Amino acid sequence: MISVSGIIKQYGTKKVLDEVSADFPTGKLVAFIGSNGAGKSTLLSIITRTLEKNEGEVLVEGRSLDRWRNRELAKHLSVLKQSNHLSVRIKVRELVSFGRFPYSHGNLTAEDEEKIDEAIAYMGLEKLTGRYLDELSGGQRQMAYIAMVIAQDTKYIFLDEPLNNLDMKHSVQIMTILRRLVHERGKTVMVVIHDINFVSHYADYIVAMKDGKIVAGGDVDEMMNSHTLEQVYGMDIEVKNINDRKVCLYYSA
Repeated sequence: MISVSGIIKQYGTKKVLDEVSADFPTGKLVAFIGSNGAGKSTLLSIITRTLEKNEGEVLVEGRSLDRWRNRELAKHLSVLKQSNHLSVRIKVRELVSFGRFPYSHGNLTAEDEEKIDEAIAYMGLEKLTGRYLDELSGGQRQMAYIAMVIAQDTKYIFLDEPLNNLDMKHSVQIMTILRRLVHERGKTVMVVIHDINFVSHYADYIVAMKDGKIVAGGDVDEMMNSHTLEQVYGMDIEVKNINDRKVCLYYSA
């Protein structure tokens, strides 16, 4: 399990995370929702140790995050940030192989090659392995980066807005694959996402944030209601049941 207690992050006098505490369920797709500036990405960065906290504690498997060595942590926890820009020109297979670095440090073994092949196949990228990243569409590149994370083969996978700037087809493909990782491989996937209808359809558990605090958390069915969503977003959101799915309507007439 991953848990946080009393997390504070501030820049100058402004607190972007204010005494955040929570236990996150395992073996589920956990979605972090909230308006821009709510603290979602900041919390994700602190949990994955890509950003320093000011106060508080993060526990990974009951052990303080501060006590984990980088190489050991990278075998338990992987992260895909919003911005993924490489300064070198590489092919898809090379990128995916980076996911094995915590295990091989660049000297790939037969097991590493097998994990790379599995990740590429899982994402359906077999025909693109020899292509350079800059030759791909935005959706194809994002799929390649997620294949890299899959190759890392960690229990916990964190993704910060993985659907940003993607078309509907690639967004659906990615969320479907993340669901498969949970159900087929027992992974815990934690994702920051803005489209609440994608959250309603694909997530198991929701963490709702506002003004640097967690204001609500729970299973999707109990969280997807007009009262909770109004509290989170500060606007009227109608929730309808369509074909046994909860759909959020938030467009003004």
